[in-house]
Amino acid sequence: MTIRIERDGKVATVIHSRIEARNAMDPDSAVALTKAFLQLDADPGTAAIVFWGEGGAFCAGWDLKYAQAFTEAERFEAEIVEGLAFPPGDASAPRGPMGPSRLEMSKPLIAAVEGPAVAGGMELALWCDVRVMAEDAYFGVYCRRWGIPLIDGGTVRLPRLVGQGRALEIIMTGRKVEAEEALRIGLCEKVVPNGGARAAAEAMAQEIARFPQGAMLADRASAISGHGLTVREALAREWEGGVRTIATEGAAGAGRFASGKGRGGDFSSI
Repeated sequence: MTIRIERDGKVATVIHSRIEARNAMDPDSAVALTKAFLQLDADPGTAAIVFWGEGGAFCAGWDLKYAQAFTEAERFEAEIVEGLAFPPGDASAPRGPMGPSRLEMSKPLIAAVEGPAVAGGMELALWCDVRVMAEDAYFGVYCRRWGIPLIDGGTVRLPRLVGQGRALEIIMTGRKVEAEEALRIGLCEKVVPNGGARAAAEAMAQEIARFPQGAMLADRASAISGHGLTVREALAREWEGGVRTIATEGAAGAGRFASGKGRGGDFSSI
């Protein structure tokens, strides 16, 4: 079994384990990974998800021993993701070659990156909400060498994170982007000592999971869905999503504050 799920309370960690291949993706693992994320997204007992590659590598991209799969378009067309309109107007989408890259998750998702996250592996990390990198971890469009394009969201998500010019330079050259640079340019959100990415990502997930979920999820959804909208449209969407939680979670939270909790920005007792 190359994909497994481990749980700690409301936090689930999805583990990709093809250690002998530096967690390069094969067709069966891509299918299993997609099913794991769909399962967790539908699970009411899961509040936040961590994605980690076992054995010191996040993901070395697509395993080129299975390169023939790229010529079998019907394979991906047959493995659809229900409920995602892609192409526009359709009721379902072909699964991404790397697995879950076309899913629109409803819960926070944190990538814990050790070692290489390159080519399609970089695209999987970009798919996540947040990236925690070990000091020796790195990104790179290494598939540039072999004439393989980014087809798991890399050309869409990278410019949104680092800007078009910087994204194009990284995409066109295929060069290595180490953790320190990734943090500096906004390609990751935290750098930790080697071997500590999973623990740091899980600690962040636990912090997120302990908050009132309705307001946090509304804010997350608004921040993600606001891309491409006018300011007025985005403000309207923010209002529509947030106002639903005010009468419930907001009122209860205000009552806790009035009773003395959380004063002075204290997050420890809420």
